[in-house]
Amino acid sequence: MGGTFNPIHYAHLLSAEQVREGLDYHKILFVPAARPPHKFQPDIVSAEHRYQMVKLATAQNPYFEVSRIELDREGPSYTIQTIKTLRQQYGKTTELAWIIGADSLIEYKIWKDFDEVLKQCTLIATTRPNYDLELVPSEIRERVKTFQITGFDMSATEIRNRIRNNVSVRYLVPEAVAAYIDQHKLYR
Repeated sequence: MGGTFNPIHYAHLLSAEQVREGLDYHKILFVPAARPPHKFQPDIVSAEHRYQMVKLATAQNPYFEVSRIELDREGPSYTIQTIKTLRQQYGKTTELAWIIGADSLIEYKIWKDFDEVLKQCTLIATTRPNYDLELVPSEIRERVKTFQITGFDMSATEIRNRIRNNVSVRYLVPEAVAAYIDQHKLYR
Protein backbone atom coordinates (compact mmCIF):
# COMPACT_ATOMS: atom_id res chain seq x y z
CA MET A 1 0.00 0.00 0.00
CA GLY A 2 1.71 3.13 -1.18
CA GLY A 3 1.05 6.64 -0.01
CA THR A 4 2.33 9.77 1.57
CA PHE A 5 0.67 8.91 4.90
CA ASN A 6 0.85 12.53 6.04
CA PRO A 7 -0.29 11.33 8.60
CA ILE A 8 -1.53 7.75 8.46
CA HIS A 9 -5.08 7.47 9.80
CA TYR A 10 -7.78 4.90 10.43
CA ALA A 11 -9.18 5.08 6.88
CA HIS A 12 -5.76 3.91 5.57
CA LEU A 13 -5.71 1.06 8.08
CA LEU A 14 -9.32 0.10 7.43
CA SER A 15 -8.72 0.07 3.67
CA ALA A 16 -5.65 -2.14 4.02
CA GLU A 17 -7.43 -4.59 6.30
CA GLN A 18 -10.53 -4.81 4.13
CA VAL A 19 -8.46 -5.40 0.99
CA ARG A 20 -6.36 -8.02 2.82
CA GLU A 21 -9.42 -9.92 4.01
CA GLY A 22 -11.54 -9.38 0.92
CA LEU A 23 -8.85 -10.52 -1.52
CA ASP A 24 -7.26 -13.07 0.85
CA TYR A 25 -3.78 -11.54 0.87
CA HIS A 26 -1.17 -12.88 3.27
CA LYS A 27 0.45 -9.54 3.93
CA ILE A 28 0.04 -5.82 3.36
CA LEU A 29 3.31 -3.95 2.97
CA PHE A 30 2.98 -0.22 3.70
CA VAL A 31 5.38 1.85 1.59
CA PRO A 32 5.58 5.49 2.68
CA ALA A 33 6.66 7.72 -0.20
CA ALA A 34 9.89 9.46 0.72
CA ARG A 35 9.73 12.18 -1.92
CA PRO A 36 6.34 12.02 -3.64
CA PRO A 37 6.89 13.71 -7.02
CA HIS A 38 3.23 14.74 -7.47
CA LYS A 39 2.50 16.09 -4.01
CA PHE A 40 3.17 19.75 -3.47
CA GLN A 41 1.92 20.03 0.09
CA PRO A 42 3.67 22.75 2.04
CA ASP A 43 2.91 20.90 5.27
CA ILE A 44 4.36 17.50 4.37
CA VAL A 45 6.51 16.31 7.25
CA SER A 46 9.77 14.44 6.80
CA ALA A 47 9.71 10.96 5.38
CA GLU A 48 11.27 9.64 8.57
CA HIS A 49 8.43 11.07 10.71
CA ARG A 50 5.83 9.58 8.35
CA TYR A 51 7.62 6.21 8.37
CA GLN A 52 7.70 6.16 12.18
CA MET A 53 3.98 7.00 12.37
CA VAL A 54 3.16 4.16 9.94
CA LYS A 55 5.22 1.75 12.06
CA LEU A 56 3.34 2.83 15.19
CA ALA A 57 -0.05 2.56 13.46
CA THR A 58 0.55 -0.92 12.05
CA ALA A 59 2.43 -2.50 14.97
CA GLN A 60 -0.56 -4.41 16.35
CA ASN A 61 -1.56 -6.12 13.10
CA PRO A 62 0.49 -9.24 12.32
CA TYR A 63 -0.48 -9.01 8.63
CA PHE A 64 0.94 -5.50 8.24
CA GLU A 65 4.58 -4.63 7.58
CA VAL A 66 6.28 -1.33 6.78
CA SER A 67 9.02 -0.86 4.22
CA ARG A 68 11.79 1.75 4.04
CA ILE A 69 12.32 0.97 0.37
CA GLU A 70 11.52 4.50 -0.81
CA LEU A 71 13.21 6.21 2.14
CA ASP A 72 16.48 4.44 1.46
CA ARG A 73 16.50 5.22 -2.26
CA GLU A 74 17.78 8.49 -3.70
CA GLY A 75 15.56 10.73 -5.79
CA PRO A 76 11.80 10.95 -6.24
CA SER A 77 9.55 8.10 -5.09
CA TYR A 78 8.31 6.57 -8.32
CA THR A 79 5.93 3.62 -7.97
CA ILE A 80 7.44 1.78 -10.92
CA GLN A 81 10.90 1.74 -9.30
CA THR A 82 9.45 0.42 -6.06
CA ILE A 83 7.47 -2.30 -7.81
CA LYS A 84 10.53 -3.45 -9.77
CA THR A 85 12.58 -3.61 -6.56
CA LEU A 86 9.82 -5.55 -4.78
CA ARG A 87 9.63 -7.93 -7.73
CA GLN A 88 13.37 -8.62 -7.33
CA GLN A 89 12.98 -9.12 -3.55
CA TYR A 90 9.93 -11.38 -3.64
CA GLY A 91 10.48 -13.19 -6.95
CA LYS A 92 8.47 -13.62 -10.12
CA THR A 93 5.97 -16.07 -8.65
CA THR A 94 4.75 -13.73 -5.91
CA GLU A 95 1.58 -11.85 -6.76
CA LEU A 96 2.17 -8.15 -6.31
CA ALA A 97 -0.65 -5.67 -5.97
CA TRP A 98 -0.34 -1.94 -5.38
CA ILE A 99 -3.13 -0.39 -3.30
CA ILE A 100 -3.98 3.29 -3.69
CA GLY A 101 -6.98 5.49 -3.10
CA ALA A 102 -9.18 5.79 -6.18
CA ASP A 103 -8.80 9.57 -6.01
CA SER A 104 -5.12 9.11 -6.97
CA LEU A 105 -6.18 7.60 -10.29
CA ILE A 106 -7.27 11.00 -11.54
CA GLU A 107 -3.58 11.90 -11.75
CA TYR A 108 -2.59 8.73 -13.63
CA LYS A 109 -1.27 10.62 -16.67
CA ILE A 110 1.50 12.20 -14.61
CA TRP A 111 2.66 8.88 -13.11
CA LYS A 112 6.05 7.76 -14.36
CA ASP A 113 5.59 4.69 -16.61
CA PHE A 114 1.95 4.15 -15.66
CA ASP A 115 1.44 1.45 -18.31
CA GLU A 116 4.46 -0.43 -16.98
CA VAL A 117 3.03 -0.26 -13.45
CA LEU A 118 -0.10 -2.00 -14.75
CA LYS A 119 2.03 -4.71 -16.41
CA GLN A 120 4.13 -5.35 -13.30
CA CYS A 121 1.34 -5.66 -10.74
CA THR A 122 -2.36 -5.53 -10.06
CA LEU A 123 -3.38 -1.98 -9.27
CA ILE A 124 -6.13 -1.87 -6.64
CA ALA A 125 -7.97 1.40 -6.20
CA THR A 126 -9.95 1.66 -2.99
CA THR A 127 -13.00 3.86 -3.10
CA ARG A 128 -14.18 6.08 -0.30
CA PRO A 129 -17.76 6.70 0.70
CA ASN A 130 -19.18 9.54 -1.40
CA TYR A 131 -16.36 9.27 -3.97
CA ASP A 132 -17.60 9.31 -7.56
CA LEU A 133 -15.57 6.74 -9.49
CA GLU A 134 -16.86 8.34 -12.69
CA LEU A 135 -14.27 11.07 -12.07
CA VAL A 136 -11.62 8.51 -13.10
CA PRO A 137 -11.35 8.16 -16.89
CA SER A 138 -13.04 4.98 -18.14
CA GLU A 139 -9.89 3.74 -19.93
CA ILE A 140 -8.19 3.63 -16.52
CA ARG A 141 -11.15 2.24 -14.55
CA GLU A 142 -11.20 -0.71 -16.95
CA ARG A 143 -7.53 -1.52 -16.26
CA VAL A 144 -7.54 -1.45 -12.46
CA LYS A 145 -9.34 -3.44 -9.82
CA THR A 146 -11.59 -1.26 -7.69
CA PHE A 147 -12.42 -2.24 -4.15
CA GLN A 148 -15.25 -0.55 -2.25
CA ILE A 149 -14.28 0.25 1.32
CA THR A 150 -16.99 0.40 3.92
CA GLY A 151 -16.48 2.88 6.66
CA PHE A 152 -15.98 6.56 6.91
CA ASP A 153 -14.76 9.38 4.72
CA MET A 154 -11.58 10.93 6.05
CA SER A 155 -8.48 12.56 4.66
CA ALA A 156 -5.01 13.38 5.93
CA THR A 157 -5.65 16.99 4.85
CA GLU A 158 -8.61 17.17 7.22
CA ILE A 159 -6.53 15.70 10.04
CA ARG A 160 -3.69 18.20 9.46
CA ASN A 161 -6.21 21.05 9.48
CA ARG A 162 -7.73 19.80 12.73
CA ILE A 163 -4.29 19.68 14.37
CA ARG A 164 -3.45 23.19 13.13
CA ASN A 165 -6.73 24.44 14.59
CA ASN A 166 -6.21 22.62 17.91
CA VAL A 167 -9.15 20.31 17.30
CA SER A 168 -8.95 16.74 18.56
CA VAL A 169 -7.91 13.94 16.20
CA ARG A 170 -8.84 11.28 18.74
CA TYR A 171 -10.47 8.29 17.03
CA LEU A 172 -9.21 9.51 13.63
CA VAL A 173 -5.63 8.31 14.09
CA PRO A 174 -4.27 5.59 16.39
CA GLU A 175 -3.35 6.84 19.88
CA ALA A 176 0.34 6.13 19.31
CA VAL A 177 0.27 8.27 16.16
CA ALA A 178 -1.52 11.13 17.95
CA ALA A 179 1.09 10.96 20.73
CA TYR A 180 3.92 10.98 18.16
CA ILE A 181 2.43 14.02 16.39
CA ASP A 182 2.07 15.81 19.71
CA GLN A 183 5.56 14.85 20.93
CA HIS A 184 7.22 16.11 17.73
CA LYS A 185 4.86 19.09 17.30
CA LEU A 186 3.97 18.08 13.75
CA TYR A 187 1.46 19.93 11.55
CA ARG A 188 1.37 23.02 13.75
